[in-house]
This record gives sequence, structure tokens and C-alpha cells, in this order.
Amino acid sequence: MQIGANTPAIVTGGASGLGRAVATRLRAAGAPVTLLDRAPSGADVAAELGADFIAVDVTQPQDVADALAQARAAQGQERICVNCAGIAPAARTVGREGAHDAALFQQVINVNLVGSFNVASQSAAGMAALSSEDACVGVIINTASIAAYEGQIGQAAYAASKGGIVGMTLPMARDLAKARIRVAAIAPGIFGTPMVKGLPEDVQEALAAGIPNPSRLGAPEEFASLVAHIIDNDFLNGEVIRLDGATRLTPR
Repeated sequence: MQIGANTPAIVTGGASGLGRAVATRLRAAGAPVTLLDRAPSGADVAAELGADFIAVDVTQPQDVADALAQARAAQGQERICVNCAGIAPAARTVGREGAHDAALFQQVINVNLVGSFNVASQSAAGMAALSSEDACVGVIINTASIAAYEGQIGQAAYAASKGGIVGMTLPMARDLAKARIRVAAIAPGIFGTPMVKGLPEDVQEALAAGIPNPSRLGAPEEFASLVAHIIDNDFLNGEVIRLDGATRLTPR
């Protein structure tokens, strides 16, 4: 599917980091874009990109339904759905204060996994109703993480949420095959997002040194470039792609 004026897109977590880079890339290719995010800064980012912004809590199905209805009223049925919204609090299974807080674990699962599914499934329902002769009616791309495979100490909740993204990619692609909707996921390594860039310089250098090749942090624009390729490549379906410079996370 070629990105352009007839391929409206929604991007969750589009106010910053990987989501913002994706929105920027899609807008540069001419796609109408709606940013879905909880951050108020999303309005300013949308204005800068010439996109729309809707504040939404992706963990709430009705919020998602209302946001998608608003986006479709403004730009038409989305044919591209990219989920980048996520959180990554650190907590050990058993810490100084006892067992991992159950509410925190549930929150991470709700935002990263359930939130992605809420948006993806409701977006797919809208795509499936389209009348189109195109070989590919729509594309859904979710964001996993290499932590899904090598979760580090303190990442039990985060790794579990991202492992869920990995696990649902193929069955979702199979579910939606007859509707000509493709589903893929990207498992990024260590990227130069605002969260990482906010760390001390020596910490950033240490993180970069642990990446085999190239030995640097990933650029959000490289993530966005892979998103664009997945959209363009109609034979890419049901796959989770690691984007990590050959990184394999150590326990710490």
C-alpha cells in the first residue's frame, strides 16, 4: 500500500518519541494523520505537523471508539494504524517493600497491551468495512520491544506487556487476512527517545557502547522508516521485526 492522501493514519503516542517520528514520516508522504495521546503537548505537535490531535486514554474502549469516530469524521476511515503509546516503569518481582505492586503491573499491561489491542481491533473493524479493490485495505503496526525476548531485571511487567504484543501479531494477521488487513509489529532496541536522552551523558554512552553495530542509540527516524517500509511492502504480514543493531539485553 502506498502512503499518500488516500491513506489516513492514526498514531498513538504521537506526541513524542517514536510516535512523533512516525507521524512526521507519514505526514511527509502526504497522509492525513491524527495523533492519539494523553499528553497535552500533542496539540502543539499536531499543529507543527499539520495533523489532528485527539486526547484519549487507550485503556478505555469507549474513549478509543469516540476518538476514532472523531478522527474519521475529520479525515476519513484510517487505513494506517500505528500504536506507539506505552509506559515502562521499573519494579522487581520482589523489592525492598515486598511483592511487585499488582496495580502497577496491571497498569503496564493495560496501557501497553490492552491499549494497543483496543485501538488495533477497533481500527480493524473500520478498515474491514471499507469498499476497496486494493490488495491491501489497511495496515496495523504495533510496538513491541526486545525486552519481550530478553527482559531485564525490573522489567517483568514491561516485558510481559511487550511479549503479549509479540504473541498476538500472527493470530491477529490471520484473523484479518480475509479483510485484506495486514498486521505487523516492531521490536525496537535502545533508541534516542526523550526518555533516554534525559539520562546522564555517561549513561547514554554506556548504552550505546553495548550495541554491536552501529554502536549508537537508534534514531526515532529509523523506526519511522521501518514503519513506512512495512506499509509499502504488501507481502510483509504477521511478522515481528527486531530493530536493535544486533543488541541482546543483559540481565542488568
